[in-house]
This record gives sequence, C-alpha cells and structure tokens, in this order.
Amino acid sequence: MEIVRLHLSVIHSLNHIPVHGFVIKHPSVGAILVDTGVGYPEELVREWKVVNRHVADALAEHDLSPADVRIVVNTHLHFDHCGQNAVFKHAPFYVQRAELDRARKENSITNQWFDFAGAKYELLDGDAEIAEGVRAVATPGHTVGHQSVIVESDEGDAVMIGDAAYTARIYEQGDQADLRQWRGQYSDRESWSRSLNALHDMHPHTVHFCHDTRIAGQHS
Repeated sequence: MEIVRLHLSVIHSLNHIPVHGFVIKHPSVGAILVDTGVGYPEELVREWKVVNRHVADALAEHDLSPADVRIVVNTHLHFDHCGQNAVFKHAPFYVQRAELDRARKENSITNQWFDFAGAKYELLDGDAEIAEGVRAVATPGHTVGHQSVIVESDEGDAVMIGDAAYTARIYEQGDQADLRQWRGQYSDRESWSRSLNALHDMHPHTVHFCHDTRIAGQHS
C-alpha cells in the first residue's frame, strides 16, 4: 500500500510547523485519508498565523479528488487535524469515542468542523481494524482520545503518528526531548510517555509525522 503525504498548511505561530495529511492507497477500499488539515474561520487562521490550502488542491497534486476518499481517519479533533472534514461528507469518520466526547465538551469554535449535520462516525473504543492491513491504535496523551494509524506491509509497519509526537526528534528522544518550545505536546504526560513507548516497541519501518517532513523509523 502506498502512503502519500499531503502538504496542507503551515502554522507560523508554532515554530513554523507544516501540517500534513496522509492518503493510504488501499488496493480494495480505495483512498483512506488520515487527517484533513486546518479549516477556514478567519479569526482562528489569523490567531495562529496559518498559511492554509484546500485539501482538494493537495489531493489534485496526486491525481486524486475528494470523491476518491472512501474513509477518513482523524487522529484527534484539534483544529489542524479535522478542519476540512466537511469536504468528505460522503465518507465515514473513524475517531475514538473518547476523543469525540472530549472535543464536544470543549465547545470551541472548531466543533462545526467535525460535528456538522450528517457527519457519519465510526466510533472506536481502543485499537481496531479499519481495513485489511490498516488499523487504528489508541495512543492517548496528546489528548485523551488520540489515535495513530498503522499500515502493515512485508517491509515492516508504517505509522502515521498524528500528534503522539510533533516531530521526528521528539519521537526519537521521547521523555528526554526538550518540549519547552512545543506547547501542547501532551495533556497527560504519563499517558503520552506510555503511548510513545508502545509505538517504539512496535519497531516500525517508517514513522510519518503531521508536523515534520522527516520520516523516522528503521528504514534508514
């Protein structure tokens, strides 16, 4: 299965980090999209100094359209990961039940981005298979309902880590990482550390990051 990285945004107020989504080209299901980027309320885009782009334009660079996306997986429901969910109203959204509960309770400006009329949820309670060779694993810590996505292959597993680690350096250094410049890396430090250690223990071949262009893992 091919994994394609989409360049969706840059958040200048947080260390100028990129925002990526990922398309998994599944041989039988079709395109599975992991995270949809930032939405478009102007006040939020200004506050975070976001340079944004439409997910449809990012897909078009890879000869795909929103209609090709059959499943959407949200690693979590922060503004930079679910902002363009409504582009995919035809698709089910795979999200942890605990994450949807958390996000609804926050009652923030971004609720309309994921909780719009007609949104079809596939609510998960922990680890679950999404399609053959593609599974969600609960990785709480960044948020209580955060999840990462594993793609199995003969070469070794690939992980789309969401915000379980913002960058390859944080992933590699774990508890030793200097997080002073990375506000919000975790809401629960103990759970975050446990989740990161669990991902390390999987010995993935590649680790793909929403906010870093580097790829980590055993591939190098």
